[in-house]
Amino acid sequence: MSSLSTLMTPACVIDDSKFQRNVRRMQAVAERDNLILRPHVKTLKSLAAAEQYAPSNGPITVATLAEAEYFAAAGYDDILYAVGLVPNKYARVQALSERAEKFTVVLDSMAAVNALVAFAEELEQPLQVMLEVDVDDHRAGLLPMSDALVDCAKAIQITPKLHFRGVMTHAGGSYDCFKQQSRDAMALQECQLIAKAALRLHEAGINCELVSAGSTPTALANCNHKGINELRAGVYATFDCVMAGLGVCSFDDIAMSVLTSVIGHQTDKNWVIVDAGWMALSRDQGTASHAKNCGYGLVCDQYGKLLDGWYVSSTNQEHGIISHIDGKQPDASLFAYGNLLRILPIHACATAAQFSEYQVINEQGEIGEVWSRISGW
Repeated sequence: MSSLSTLMTPACVIDDSKFQRNVRRMQAVAERDNLILRPHVKTLKSLAAAEQYAPSNGPITVATLAEAEYFAAAGYDDILYAVGLVPNKYARVQALSERAEKFTVVLDSMAAVNALVAFAEELEQPLQVMLEVDVDDHRAGLLPMSDALVDCAKAIQITPKLHFRGVMTHAGGSYDCFKQQSRDAMALQECQLIAKAALRLHEAGINCELVSAGSTPTALANCNHKGINELRAGVYATFDCVMAGLGVCSFDDIAMSVLTSVIGHQTDKNWVIVDAGWMALSRDQGTASHAKNCGYGLVCDQYGKLLDGWYVSSTNQEHGIISHIDGKQPDASLFAYGNLLRILPIHACATAAQFSEYQVINEQGEIGEVWSRISGW
């Protein structure tokens, strides 16, 4: 095994003990509530990572067709592509439906349904379809009690090469819930409204094999998730500063960090300059509206210990500027030229996307594995 000191910086690091602890936490929720767990693999986009918490005999969620193809090639059979489908993706969807029997697409309008129905006669294998339901007026989806929901489901059901599988939702509004009570209320709302959608379809003679809901904040809320049979979430495996800022986890639970080197200083400004800019950290400032604004990431020493008050205050392409929230002078021993630091990501998905692989460390800080990933759409 090698140590972090042997790496060229910047590098993306996964703390395996924290990763495994986070995975077990979500698995315990699914087991407690007797739910299928369909992990979203979009954060790490890595087969080696997914094998830790989404074995190939279990279902997964993906955000891109590139992910779907990558996981289907590895033997994953039950794959939900959880982004609204458009015609320029039909050819790849057709190929995926022939490779993975339960490859499933999502629609949320009659326009989208009509387009897929028109294409369906070209399919060699039946294509699995779900409808997205809007439970929080946050993003996409059909209203749960709308006639449009029923009309869309009927049109799918009567099309020979399409198989209606059920309804799904994502309570993205939970990312604005900063108190446990509000997250609990959002989780309850999510489950109740998607269950109402399934009941409305049942009353119209349409069965929902899957009633699927989830976001990391609602999945981990104090809620028994009644009314659904499948739980989806993704960023829980690593967490990030956004999740910690909401109170879903602690900063110590964050399993991902970016290893960086001190390359210089601006002593008159109390700045530390590192070699992790926005090309390593991303430009995400998802905590800007939080009580604790973490800038472009929180600073830890090379062993992962959080350095109180230190954060990445600004970034250029290959340069990061570290400052103290109170303008303190940097400690010469911690921030000496050449020293290694680790930056906790604001949004793990965005930071992970900047790298082609992850350095997986054990509790002693030794690199035990390297996980590769894919990119693209």
